[in-house]
Amino acid sequence: MAATAPKSLGAGEGAGNIGFDRSGIAGESKGLLKVLDTARKVAKSDSSVLITGESGTGKELIARAIHRNSTRRNGPMVIINCGAIPSELLESELFGHEKGAFTGAHRSRTGRFEIADNGSLFLDEIGDMSSDLQVKLLRAIQERKFERVGGTQTIAVDIRVISATNKDLAAAIKEGEFREDLYYRLNVIPIHILPLRERRDDIFPLTDYFQNNLLDRSTDYQIKQFSDQAKQVLTHYEWPGNIRELENMVERISVLVEEVDIQVHDLPECMITPSSHHTSSSVSSVFNNGIGFNEAVDQYQRSLISHALNESGWVKARAAEMLKMNRTTLVEKLKKMHIKPEMETPIF
Repeated sequence: MAATAPKSLGAGEGAGNIGFDRSGIAGESKGLLKVLDTARKVAKSDSSVLITGESGTGKELIARAIHRNSTRRNGPMVIINCGAIPSELLESELFGHEKGAFTGAHRSRTGRFEIADNGSLFLDEIGDMSSDLQVKLLRAIQERKFERVGGTQTIAVDIRVISATNKDLAAAIKEGEFREDLYYRLNVIPIHILPLRERRDDIFPLTDYFQNNLLDRSTDYQIKQFSDQAKQVLTHYEWPGNIRELENMVERISVLVEEVDIQVHDLPECMITPSSHHTSSSVSSVFNNGIGFNEAVDQYQRSLISHALNESGWVKARAAEMLKMNRTTLVEKLKKMHIKPEMETPIF
């Protein structure tokens, strides 16, 4: 099935990237502008792209932007969610099947690989794919050839593969849940999307965009104005649901709050006490996921250091100043934790 209309996760066409259509992407943070420039370069090639990031951060939107700015823009962009389709049906969805290939196959069916010919194929939640199917996918990507389920005819296609996941594939490889050879085939160009809590400068550009969308949909809608106190709450909230949560909040307020001025008490309860909410949530996740004390501390240190480095453009002296530590201490931690620029490619 061909792709549906783009999801509304932001807007701002062309800003900061001349000749690059960034429709649907809002925000002007340093990380966003840097990544859009990378996406502009990637769009010119046919290299495979692996987009990683938490749920709700806009992975599909970036995939669409890459396709829209590529030489394949006039071809189809076909999307398949590998985590939403049972593994026994996913092979047929990808490669199609011949009549009589299995019980219920009353007619031949064209798969997503064929539909995406001369265009782009977006494999969302690639980390949920079964090991057996990973082998077949690797061959199809390498050779750009495959056979339908139950068929013998080899079909050749000209496609560009973009994939995405919210899982740690490196960890999945160690656990034997994801093939290393497929990982390197998909991960030619890595793009990591930072969560909204690590790019707070984009909160209000996104809020404005979502409100403008509501205005386009209803002539009765009035643009809301957030008080300084409400803005402060939104700025310090951790946004576990990322951009999707922000969009839902804007729509909820548009329905439930009749006044134009939004006060703190108009915001969802979980946002009014963000510190206690985030602390209890974070602590619970440590125990629920079986993470030990040292590992939890290590993850938090990595998050702090990566955020400071991304904000400073990887100027270590500036990052050390933000972290209130000596530059030599920061350099030692980078070496010890094996943190490199390519590990954190910010987006949005």
